[in-house]
Amino acid sequence: MEPLGQASDGKAGTHMMLRGLATVRSFADDIDSAGEWYSELLGIQPYFVRPDSGPAAYIEDRIGDYEHELGIIDRRYSPHPSAVGPGGAVVFWHVADVEDAAAKLLTLGAKEHEAITAREAGFVTASVVDGFGNVLGVMQNPHDQEILELHNGSMLGE
Repeated sequence: MEPLGQASDGKAGTHMMLRGLATVRSFADDIDSAGEWYSELLGIQPYFVRPDSGPAAYIEDRIGDYEHELGIIDRRYSPHPSAVGPGGAVVFWHVADVEDAAAKLLTLGAKEHEAITAREAGFVTASVVDGFGNVLGVMQNPHDQEILELHNGSMLGE
């Protein structure tokens, strides 16, 4: 395995162009309801809301071990027309247990998009459509645990 952040060509001082998620943006017609739904799912309140006063147009949470950003934008500000039905790329978020995560999402009113599917080598995925038309994927991924252990060990000087 190559060291984290080193390009596959092995050249010293070079790095991968795509280094990780920055922000995943979703859209909602009712941003207040979307904010409440995601707060219930994540167990946190958004850390960033714009504008500061009045109805929200954008909310953002930092989630996970690397504090990736999940932004929800009022659909009126979408740079593209809305598609009919869910579609586009599916972002899969790391979870400790796909069955537990999928059950919670469904309990909160999401609809199954892709059933829980065992892939090879310990990977398990599922996806749902939230109440706002966005596809949300969850993944149990043994590679995530390896990266966390490597990252945490390097942070501790091990």
